[in-house]
Amino acid sequence: MAKLTLYNTLTRKKEVFRPIKKGLVGLYTCGPTVYNYAHIGNLRTYIFEDILKRVLVLAGYKVRHVMNITDVGHLTSDADTGEDKMETGAQREGKTVWEIANYYTQAFNRDIEKLNIITPDKFAKATDTIGEQIKLIKKLERNGFTYTTDDGVYYDTSKFKDYSNLARLNLSQQKVGARVGVNAQKRSPTDFALWKFSPKNTHRAMEWESPWGTGFPGWHLECSAISTKYLGKHFDIHAGGIDHIPIHHTNERAQNIAAFGKPVVNYWLHGEFLVVSDQAKMAKSKGEFVTLQSLMDKGYSPLAYRYLALMTHYRQKLVFSWSSLKAAHNAMSKLASQVITWPHGGKASRQAVNKFKDAMYDDLNTPQAVAVAWEIVKDTKIKPADKRATLESFDNVLGLGLNALKVNVFNVIEITPTIKVRVSSDITISSEVRALIKEREINRQMKNWERSDELRELIENKGYRIEDTRDIPLVSKK
Repeated sequence: MAKLTLYNTLTRKKEVFRPIKKGLVGLYTCGPTVYNYAHIGNLRTYIFEDILKRVLVLAGYKVRHVMNITDVGHLTSDADTGEDKMETGAQREGKTVWEIANYYTQAFNRDIEKLNIITPDKFAKATDTIGEQIKLIKKLERNGFTYTTDDGVYYDTSKFKDYSNLARLNLSQQKVGARVGVNAQKRSPTDFALWKFSPKNTHRAMEWESPWGTGFPGWHLECSAISTKYLGKHFDIHAGGIDHIPIHHTNERAQNIAAFGKPVVNYWLHGEFLVVSDQAKMAKSKGEFVTLQSLMDKGYSPLAYRYLALMTHYRQKLVFSWSSLKAAHNAMSKLASQVITWPHGGKASRQAVNKFKDAMYDDLNTPQAVAVAWEIVKDTKIKPADKRATLESFDNVLGLGLNALKVNVFNVIEITPTIKVRVSSDITISSEVRALIKEREINRQMKNWERSDELRELIENKGYRIEDTRDIPLVSKK
């Protein structure tokens, strides 16, 4: 069986995973800035990180997973200029920043639950670790990596020779304002704020006293403080979205090494963007974004979106469209409708499980792993009970909810002497829906696929789902 390999952004290559401590993995993932709902691009990253954690467990590791909750310090420029996103959210909704943080943290938790994402072992709020962040700045100050301007305490990137390594930045081409906004007192365009002073003669909703003055921490600081507090000064994996590479994670890595004298993270993993069909990146800052609730409002299950995300490798752009989501929804429904008809009590196919592991151990190759699952569905040599056991073992990693499917009893009912359907014993079908099913089957037999699809939608609008299995259609409640 193949060894687990992961693509390390720092080295730009796939590497065999070797943990710092035998059998244990420290995993840190960047969490949400809780000023608004997460959009489906954000959620794609959390699905990738969930798959990563599940694969580590599959490989026999015990995982300690820590995620931050950014409730202060993340400015609208993603750098050191503009308003704090939390303050902006509070002004937008006429609430306090604390109310905003609490509301959207709960919304995030509901989203990841619906997506079957395993909750981190530790959620840590930025506002709960202000003391640790101040201590980290003091350490950086003692080590000679800071200086102070009129608006805050900054990290001097010229003091760290490997600053550009993670993002492969060409520092000679950096211009003032290109990265972190214009500040005439900054020594370099890449220098970033560790502590921002509150504006004079104003009172911010979130501000704290510090040795340098009243203010609040920079966004990048919290991840260094939180990760090392809960995972130690040397841990295995740090993951996040690809947009974090050039600024946030580059700055975090610079802080870590300057403070502790050595690299803190062994493997940096990043998920690619989700893009809509016009190739525009999904961005909350534009005020136009698709949430998980948006998908649900159109009748799609959150797990259909999870299935869609698994069909593209995490390091490739996921192109989202309503048609692709519909296809994922249909595939997911078909898979579930097959599994639920198979009995329990079987034994997972060792050959299939090994093939599945080979795919997942190859840098989390979920498209290939899903393909292996469908091979099992179509394999006539495997007993139905063994198929179910095999797919349920896969689902410990895929997280598509196949393990949660209830055992169901199905009856075959006759629409006409030549048209039959399998129906869950706990539902009844009205004469109106029977007529739609009859018309659809006639059109299918005549290969009138366009009309057949139209009738499927009409049946779904009546609250039923119809799936075309190998023998006769399966009808169930939506």
